[in-house]
Amino acid sequence: MSTMRIFDDRESAVRSYCRTWPKVFDRAQGSWLYDEDGRPYLDFFTGASALNYGHNNPAIKQPLIDYIADDRVIHSLDMYTVAKAEFLTAFDELILQPRALDYRVQFPGPAGTNAVEAALKLARKVAGRTEVISFDGAFHGMTLGSLAVTGSRFHRNGAGVPLPHAVAVPFGCDLHGRTPDSPGIAQLLQQSHAHLDDMAAVIVETVQGEGGINIAPLQWLSDLSEFCQQHGILLIIDDVQMGCGRTGPFFSFEAAGIKPDIVCLSKSISGYGLPLALTLIRPDLDIWKPGEHNGTFRGINPAFVTGAAALRTYWRDQELEHGTQVKGQRIADALTALAGSVPGTRMQARGRGLAHGLVLGHTDLARKVSAAAFDRGLIVETAGPEDEVIKLLPPLTATDGEIDQGLAILADAVEMVC
Repeated sequence: MSTMRIFDDRESAVRSYCRTWPKVFDRAQGSWLYDEDGRPYLDFFTGASALNYGHNNPAIKQPLIDYIADDRVIHSLDMYTVAKAEFLTAFDELILQPRALDYRVQFPGPAGTNAVEAALKLARKVAGRTEVISFDGAFHGMTLGSLAVTGSRFHRNGAGVPLPHAVAVPFGCDLHGRTPDSPGIAQLLQQSHAHLDDMAAVIVETVQGEGGINIAPLQWLSDLSEFCQQHGILLIIDDVQMGCGRTGPFFSFEAAGIKPDIVCLSKSISGYGLPLALTLIRPDLDIWKPGEHNGTFRGINPAFVTGAAALRTYWRDQELEHGTQVKGQRIADALTALAGSVPGTRMQARGRGLAHGLVLGHTDLARKVSAAAFDRGLIVETAGPEDEVIKLLPPLTATDGEIDQGLAILADAVEMVC
């Protein structure tokens, strides 16, 4: 039986990424994945931003090896462990205190959708209201609460049941409706037979990743925060994909100068690709009763070990943040030039930090470019409501040479397809 045969025979039809990149991968190091035949692929996908520090980063791997070799605690529900204490201490000293952020840390479960579910549940409990404002193009997860505030019709149709208690409005929409042709949130809610007084929370990504690298203007985020305060609505920032330095600062909302009420983190918070999620809660909102939100995997100790190692390696200073901004500008310049290099197309480039998109405007074009890039040894995915955007999420630790190599492969793929 071939290696591929077992997947066709036994794995569910729901699998997706493997259909885009139909190789059996075996090894990984830094910015590179290697298939079972040893062929290298430059990874500008990084586990959908779960591997911001690259694959098998030595500075993060060795503490994990030592921890396991010493028979330390692996699973502990929400009991106290040395590994958890070390992670919380590193997070407090290196992330929260320098940013004057006073959050309680909840470990809601292993995935980003668990962080979102906890945030939504707590917001409704605190506010005594049921409804949540979300945005067109948003992606917040695949469990039912998270799916209710997700914009993708394809994913929502998979629920099999109605997804109530959420109202979607246009991303970046006018907040106050100061002009007749630009309705504010209140008017948009009324069109959906909802009212501001019913709203417990607003949930938003500062950069919509799955939505196609749609970037919220910083002033709009600041205004949204003020709008929520004026109306007694909690502001939830979903930083699952764009947090942990993806846009430059540790949190993607820092540049807007806001302090959300609740923040959702996952993906690269473990630093190594291990499952871990956090829901950060303003202290006065932490009204959970013990065990009221529960789960078996609410903090896996090996992920605490790697998460603490990542924080202590990369967030003691601003070197990583600065490098992300410099490399991000390098990509922005290259994509802007690429978008203008093909006559007769409407390509556009957009991005922040090391999250970038090349808008091709047509599903078939984007998929063909992704496939052509893969044939040439580069892994990039498509995004957007119609998969019309090539999305680039290289490791934050990628070298300038690797960035240039990936961009050259992408340009070659675009030239071949377009």
